[in-house]
Amino acid sequence: MSAVINVAIPVFAIMFAGYLAGRFRVLGSSSSEALNAFVYWFALPPVLFLSMASEPVEKILDWPFIWTFLGGMAIVAIPSIVLARTVFRNSLGRVTLHGLTGVFSNTGYIGIPLFLAAFGPDGALPAVIATAVNNAVLLGLTILLIEMDGGDGPSPFRLFGNAVLAVVRGPLFLAPLAGLLWSWAGLGLPEPATNFLSLMAAAAAPCALFAMGLFMVGKPITSGAPEVGWMVFVKLIAQPFATWWLAVTVFDLDFESTRGVVLIAALPTGALAFVMAQKYGIFVQRCSAAILVSTVVSVFTVSALLAWFGMA
Repeated sequence: MSAVINVAIPVFAIMFAGYLAGRFRVLGSSSSEALNAFVYWFALPPVLFLSMASEPVEKILDWPFIWTFLGGMAIVAIPSIVLARTVFRNSLGRVTLHGLTGVFSNTGYIGIPLFLAAFGPDGALPAVIATAVNNAVLLGLTILLIEMDGGDGPSPFRLFGNAVLAVVRGPLFLAPLAGLLWSWAGLGLPEPATNFLSLMAAAAAPCALFAMGLFMVGKPITSGAPEVGWMVFVKLIAQPFATWWLAVTVFDLDFESTRGVVLIAALPTGALAFVMAQKYGIFVQRCSAAILVSTVVSVFTVSALLAWFGMA
């Protein structure tokens, strides 16, 4: 349990620091949006680029692992999205963010540190792969669907085309693509470039978490409690179970891969879901509440999984 506490408590503490800064008016409400924009345009792209460029392509493209990870998300996301539309009466954009919040694992800010603490430097690769897949696939799909929801083109084909264009021109698509191509070319990164990108990337996690804490000032967590509770259940219980089922019955992964993909699926919702929600100005409060609650509860659920796998 100590491995989870050592990474979950600092994450919660940064959120709380942001909340205190807003509560005592050290920073104004507009600071949350400014920090969020910095993360989206400047700090997050280096994270995506480095997660791809720093690993060989053949290690990143571990297809049985990737399909298990994506399949576990799809199994729980589809019924969750239907519920978000029919029961909670959300628009396409809000449905999209409901689905993202329920399956987007905090691989970068909690997953990689957790794997390093639990399995050592050689055991972090599953979290690195999941980070790359998470960001390249889920964030790209999220942008596509939200852009389609907000489009004003008269033709569905034009609407879809505008949404695709918004995705491929955005930093969350271009950065991992550039990293993958860089890794494939085998060029290597000069030390000054690596240091610059690493410094920028290091700012992504604290700024996103701090911005979320700022946003929570004056907004009760209990608002929309049934929907928030459902998303937390999907994220911490349903997704890891579905992923485990795929790993052992469909893709027949070995023990290390099964352990890695299930633990990743069991991580709390990542702060980048909040970044996306605030960028588009929809579903922000419920997304931030789900991140907060899932982070706290995951201390117990992830610890239980570590014990089950014989690591605690």
